[in-house]
Amino acid sequence: MKILLVSTQDYIHHPIPSRHHNIFEELATRHEVHVPHFHVSRGKERKTLLHVHEATRFAVESPFLHYTLNAPCHYRVIRDIIRDHEIDVVVGAHVLAGTAMVRAAEKSGVPVIFDLKDWFPDSAAAYYKNPAMQWLLREGVLAITRYNLDHSDVITTVSPGLVEKLRTYGYEAELITNGVNTDLFRPMDGRKMRSTLGIAPDAFVLGFAGAVERWYALDEVIRALPDILARHSNAELLIVGGSLFTGYLDELRALAADLGVARRVHFTGAVDYHDLPGYIAPMDLCLIPLSPPQWVDIALPNKYFEYSACGRPILSTPIPDMLRMGGGSIAVYRDKGEFIEKVDELAGNPGRCPLGIEEHSWKKKAEAFEKVFARVMKKA
Repeated sequence: MKILLVSTQDYIHHPIPSRHHNIFEELATRHEVHVPHFHVSRGKERKTLLHVHEATRFAVESPFLHYTLNAPCHYRVIRDIIRDHEIDVVVGAHVLAGTAMVRAAEKSGVPVIFDLKDWFPDSAAAYYKNPAMQWLLREGVLAITRYNLDHSDVITTVSPGLVEKLRTYGYEAELITNGVNTDLFRPMDGRKMRSTLGIAPDAFVLGFAGAVERWYALDEVIRALPDILARHSNAELLIVGGSLFTGYLDELRALAADLGVARRVHFTGAVDYHDLPGYIAPMDLCLIPLSPPQWVDIALPNKYFEYSACGRPILSTPIPDMLRMGGGSIAVYRDKGEFIEKVDELAGNPGRCPLGIEEHSWKKKAEAFEKVFARVMKKA
């Protein structure tokens, strides 16, 4: 099978592998998979089994400017890949490049699967504070997203909540949740990493791993830390990851200093994804402080799968789809007072999260996509 992937990210430079990296690297072990390269990130180049095609004429770092300025180039490159490599099926999740994808595929008579990873109108606006800019992006991205969905043969998405949200807009979508590399993420001894990071052997470690951006309310976690330290003098906070497009990480560092807890907050910055399980290992309690209310009902974060595969208990804001999957292994808080109360309860006996995560391996997700591809190609 010859597959074209149009990813939402700079496929070879983005520091954090996405759903598409994990699924399509697996598919590339037995299929011919092509991907256009949107050179918007500045990370280290990752190894890939995919056939990469340069699709960037103007390598600007601003995502909005990058994808707008390069839109004509994206269409030409995608059109040429489909034609020159006799692509059987196209799958993608981009906004502007997604439009180039559906137009080029439609012209060549190739079936399209649109894999909606999150609700793009809200996620695009989340990078900006200005209300006018947020409104403009939200409305503009909604119109483009609807065009892309209208011109796709099948829509897949990541959570039951997003399936329901799409239904309210008149779209039927198939559910293929996110997953985890069960060979990489597994329970590990965190003592050596504690020593490396300067964390006390007997510390009670609250931890977060992932993109440090404003949709995770880590500032509220840091504001709660003085109260937690008053109850648990051995508490420490470990934040693993970097900011991608904002200065949120620097704001958190400054906040910790202002509150006098900088010595108890460990910022690692961005780490290699393959090293991430080792950084989760020292954590006694893993945090998912998802903040934007418009995302809560559609979210099913990768963190849930990664923390769970490492056998770590989770403290999270209420995320319905995750709670349905995680059962009693996830503690929930709704405000600062409840956060402190839950930490209080779990500090004495954090326990371990039951695994049972094998069914959500990325290999299983790749197989699910293969079934969709085979079905849509048969209809074409």
